[in-house]
Amino acid sequence: MVDAKMLNKITSAPGFIAALDQSGGSTPKALSLYGISESEYQGDEAMFRLMHAMRVRIMSAPAFTGDKVIGAILFERTMDGDVDGEPVPSYLWEKRGVVPFLKIDKGLEAEQNGVQMMKAMPDLDSLLIRGREKGIFGTKMRSVIGHADKAGIAAVVKQQFEVARQIIGQGLVPIVEPEVSIKSPTKVEAETILRDEIAAQLDKLPAGEAVMLKLTIPTTADFYAPLVAHKSVVRVVALSGGYTTADACEKLSHNHGMIASFSRALTEKLRVSMSEAEFDASLTETIDQIYAASVNKA
Repeated sequence: MVDAKMLNKITSAPGFIAALDQSGGSTPKALSLYGISESEYQGDEAMFRLMHAMRVRIMSAPAFTGDKVIGAILFERTMDGDVDGEPVPSYLWEKRGVVPFLKIDKGLEAEQNGVQMMKAMPDLDSLLIRGREKGIFGTKMRSVIGHADKAGIAAVVKQQFEVARQIIGQGLVPIVEPEVSIKSPTKVEAETILRDEIAAQLDKLPAGEAVMLKLTIPTTADFYAPLVAHKSVVRVVALSGGYTTADACEKLSHNHGMIASFSRALTEKLRVSMSEAEFDASLTETIDQIYAASVNKA
């Protein structure tokens, strides 16, 4: 059963969702941008300990509260970790007022028909049950669209919604994320196909079932307005997709009804060498910037 208080916050509260879910291959890059080179650690366990320490530093910072950060997407290891002895999901919700989500996908298949589908998730039900028991509200899963291939995009969206229905069946709210690459030479055309395919899948959802959407900021402002208004959509959030914080916020500010769910754009100015005062000031500035782009629309 979906938590009513969390659902109300995600549906109607002003703010944005922090994406703290870098995993596997993306972790070394995230640590490098933070100022920790690969030569400073050995093995995955050491790498993930450093990544967890970075996330704890972010989650426990004064500005990281539900006043502006309404949700946070967690990597599985982060969900299983703790902050000052308290499990991360309960710490976020009980101490910070931030709704916890879980990244569930296992990475991407090789590109085919201009897209990368999600790898199989044979143990998904057990992960969803474990997440729900730990206080997770919803999930996130990512596919990537590189080209405006109708068959490829239709397959991506179909797979996303098939898994979404499985997630809904376990009492969680899925974030459907078919990312259109900002480097795509046919980004505008791909967005047109994607919007139509998502709308068709939304129309098939039974009454009372709903999803969230996480989409690349569109080339045309308010292009996803019909999806924002759809009765089966809880909320539409935007990924930064490799844009700088400034560019992502500027583009987002022209899209009414979309709020941020940024990863690299949230952390790009943070460095491990910062004092606590410097770290908190930098994070506060970025949170304020992303919040403004999510709430104050041009």
